[in-house]
This record gives sequence, structure tokens and C-alpha cells, in this order.
Amino acid sequence: MQKDISPDQFRRLVRNGQFEHGTSSGYCEGFIQANLVILPSEYATEFEEFCKLNHQPCPVLETLKPGCIKPEKLVLNENECDIRKDIPKYRVFKKGKLIEETRDVTKYWRDDLVTFLIGCSFSFEKALQAHGIEIRNITEKRNVSMYKTNILCKTQPNFKYLNQSIPMVVSMRPVKPDQVELAKAITEQFTTTHGGPIHCGDPKEIGIEDLSKVDFGDSVTVHQDEIPCFWACGVTSSMAALAIESDICITHAPGNMFISDIREPIISLNKIGNDRK
Repeated sequence: MQKDISPDQFRRLVRNGQFEHGTSSGYCEGFIQANLVILPSEYATEFEEFCKLNHQPCPVLETLKPGCIKPEKLVLNENECDIRKDIPKYRVFKKGKLIEETRDVTKYWRDDLVTFLIGCSFSFEKALQAHGIEIRNITEKRNVSMYKTNILCKTQPNFKYLNQSIPMVVSMRPVKPDQVELAKAITEQFTTTHGGPIHCGDPKEIGIEDLSKVDFGDSVTVHQDEIPCFWACGVTSSMAALAIESDICITHAPGNMFISDIREPIISLNKIGNDRK
């Protein structure tokens, strides 16, 4: 399947059941991709406050009104969208337990459901590639490697549902030592899609004992002359949503993102040059 199609074309293929090509990584280059969380409205305010407290792993790009199925900010007026069908694969949970993985969640839809679209690191992969940094998960045609860490998200004492410990999830990409500062400088400019890495180096320092044992996605090859770099990951928002244990929660399946009509930020070459001096 051709990868340089428009987001509207991508969503239409997904909606019509014609996308069966793995994850959304590498598709619609130059456009922002997003994580998905759908919760009943009674939990929406607290979940949104949690995301504000933990902006780096959970940068909210848009919150839809209850029952709404088309984003107003991330989809152009003339383009179609049905949030219930436009993601390659969804996961449906009840009381925090997975009950189904599906390509269409229409049968679960209710007028009180609130959709959150949250920034995704797939959005900066093209920029890294454009500056000569290999994206191993794309090279190996795998989902990105994701791990739970020992870094705990922030909460507030008045939270009713999210006052427990939620671990931050990170995505990992191996980077050559002489490209680490460049990777940092590039991704720091993507402030709405996680920004720069939270850690580069020994995985054990953030609670990851074995890179081959992923919590989400797929493991990828890490060569001896490479440094694993870790970015805050939007799957953190799914972990938080599931901790609420609502009667229904819908998320994207890891790696199967919503592709928006909004272009990624233009990278400042001058900024990168200055940062590396």
C-alpha cells in the first residue's frame, strides 16, 4: 500500500476495511498522528486534569464533545471522519479488562462518550529520518518498542479515580552516539507530541531491565554501538484511563494511531545548529 497518501485517504481506507498493513507508522508523512482514549463523560474532567499534570507523556491535542465523532481541530471541515471507524485497530475495556480488539467500535457507542486525541511520537519520526537518523522500527517493519518505567506520573490529592500510581510509558529508538544531541534538538521542537527524550543511555536507570522484553509493541535490534533513547509515550494515557476502571473505555491498539489533517511543525535548522555548538 502506498504510504504517501493524504490523511483523508488513509482514514477512508481504514473506515472501509481496506487497511490491513500493520501499524500507522510511516504513513501520511508530515501529518500529526494521535493516541486515542474514549471515556464516559463522568470521568472526562479528571482524566483531562491528569493529562495537564503530565503533559509530556499525555499532550492532549483535542477533546471532543460528548457523543461527537468528528474532531473540529484535527480534521478539516471538508474532510470526512468517524472516530469510531477511522483507526486501524481499537481495544475495548470494561472495568479495566480487555474484552475485544476490533476495527470498528460503533456498536459500543454512546452519547456520553468523550474522545481524547493525544500526541504521538510517530509524528516526529519523519523529521529524524530527514536528518539522517534511522528509525529502526520502520526499517524492520515493526511496531515501536514501548516500556513501562519506574517514573511515576503526577496526581492530585482530590482525584477520585486517578490518585494511584500510574507509571510513565516510553517509546525507544536506538541512536548512534554522534546523533544523540541531534535527535534531542529535533524532537524538542515537537512540544505537542512529547518533545525531547526523557532519557538516553542505560535502560535500568528508568526501570527497564531487558530491552528485548517490551510491554507494548515489538522489540527491535539495538546494536552495540548505539544508545537507546526513550521518549515519553501516549500509551501512558491509556494506562491512566484503564486505572479508572469505568464500565467502558476505548483506546487505540498500540501503534494503530489516528492520523490528523494537521501538519507537523517545521523544524528550525538554525535551532538545531545552535543547540549542537
